[in-house]
Amino acid sequence: MTTGQVERRISGRRQVDTHVLQLNRDLAIVRRISEALFDSVDLDEVIETALRNALDEVDAESGSILLADDDLQHLVFHYSIGEDPVPSGMAIRADQGIAGAVFQSGKPAVLPDVKKSEQHCGDIDALIGSRTRDMITLPLKRWKGQPIGVLSVLNKRHGVLDEHDLHFLTIISAFAALAIQRTRLLEEAKMAEVVRLLGSISHDLKNLLQPILSGTELLKDELRQIFHPEATSHVAKMDASEVFCDEIMSMIAKTTERIHDRVKEIADCVKGLATPPQFGPCRLGSAAADVVQTLEILMKEKNIVYEAQGLDVLPVIIADERRLYSAFYNLIHNAIREVPKGGFIRVHGATDSAADTVVVTVSDTGRGMSADVRDRLFTPYGYSRKPGGSGLGTKIVKDVMDAHKGKISVTSEEGQGTSFYLHFPVDPTRVQK
Repeated sequence: MTTGQVERRISGRRQVDTHVLQLNRDLAIVRRISEALFDSVDLDEVIETALRNALDEVDAESGSILLADDDLQHLVFHYSIGEDPVPSGMAIRADQGIAGAVFQSGKPAVLPDVKKSEQHCGDIDALIGSRTRDMITLPLKRWKGQPIGVLSVLNKRHGVLDEHDLHFLTIISAFAALAIQRTRLLEEAKMAEVVRLLGSISHDLKNLLQPILSGTELLKDELRQIFHPEATSHVAKMDASEVFCDEIMSMIAKTTERIHDRVKEIADCVKGLATPPQFGPCRLGSAAADVVQTLEILMKEKNIVYEAQGLDVLPVIIADERRLYSAFYNLIHNAIREVPKGGFIRVHGATDSAADTVVVTVSDTGRGMSADVRDRLFTPYGYSRKPGGSGLGTKIVKDVMDAHKGKISVTSEEGQGTSFYLHFPVDPTRVQK
């Protein structure tokens, strides 16, 4: 064997050894990433883990994971990392920019120089005050199947993002898609169990509350006999007591019925169901007054001042009275929890003749909301910051407004209180939407 042959053999062996070492490193990376992704059952943790691993492996400055919404019309920024991260909940059209093109085609895009791409949309850069130099964007999908979103990695710290980086990111994106799908399936399974339990609770509550309703009627009859006027010096006082007791009994009976309605409503909300509204002539002031009567004790305990303005002069509207009560109950009850002792809650009514709508504002002097919580309030990514809160209350209010073809908005700042604006059409059956 000649010297040249020996050298070539040694060189070939070194290349094989180098390739094996690289393969072992790749396998170690893949194992570490897969373990990290499948170690959590929380969607937010899975997405953050996937994005951080992607940035670490290719030494990139920033990146984002966007997930498609339910109707596949938008891509929503679910998590972003970088010096100026994109706010969570921000959405772009599913056909907009490089992310949209990758989502639609299902094929990755490697852009060593973003400025040369006609598809790059600079709106996000302008919004957060950053500059994208190089980028790799990949679809989040299983080996086969439609994308569920995209993974975007920007600005390699040393050098430019290239095909070699794409090799690692393809593996990460595939594992991330699997982990996200797995997490979603687990969440759906948990939700199905919650629905089953709520159905059982609703049934049990109905049975448990029936004796209260029966007992209320018996107590009513008994009180009538006790307070039956028989020529006594305390007739006036007894009459007043009877009226007062009747009011209490009526409140207990009405509240008991609403407890069952509310549990059923929560169950429907969790299941994503919406029973057809039962429209009829309603007065918004009466619905709000019923809620205040139910919650009056809570307000007195915190010395909260309640004020109603302009509700009595509002016109009768076509609405579902039960749902109106639910919307006001959620808003006022939440306000009571947020307002400190001695605080203030106001419900104000006004008409907008031009738009043929009635506007009800529910304001409080509570602690307010951060911009992040406020901006995501009526989106699929809204959440509750209260300990143990589910965010269902706000969703129920939004569902009530949707059922009435109305609109809801909110203004709030931390430490400055919150105001909800409810725009009800006078007759939703005539509104085309």
